[in-house]
Amino acid sequence: MAIETKKYKSFKEFYPFYLSEHQNFICRLLHIVGTSLVVLVLVLILFKSDYKLLMMLPIIGYGFAWVGHFFFEKNKPASFKYPLYSFMGDWVMWWQVLTLKIKL
Repeated sequence: MAIETKKYKSFKEFYPFYLSEHQNFICRLLHIVGTSLVVLVLVLILFKSDYKLLMMLPIIGYGFAWVGHFFFEKNKPASFKYPLYSFMGDWVMWWQVLTLKIKL
């Protein structure tokens, strides 16, 4: 596991690095499950108007992702060093997996 010290100037430049940090199938699967659950909880919040559930979103989203990184990918989540780009990467990767542009 190499230590990443590069400063990315754009998300487009960052995204290949993001994908390289998510090569393990289980890690990617856990990201997809976590992000999908975030979407489902958001829909539930909108229909039930139960805004207390908003507190659960970071736990659901990051919880699944971090388990994937620490136990399966065996690397430090990119969100620790690049929080905004990593957050964007989660959604782009989720969408690309759902639309079959990249493999799970």
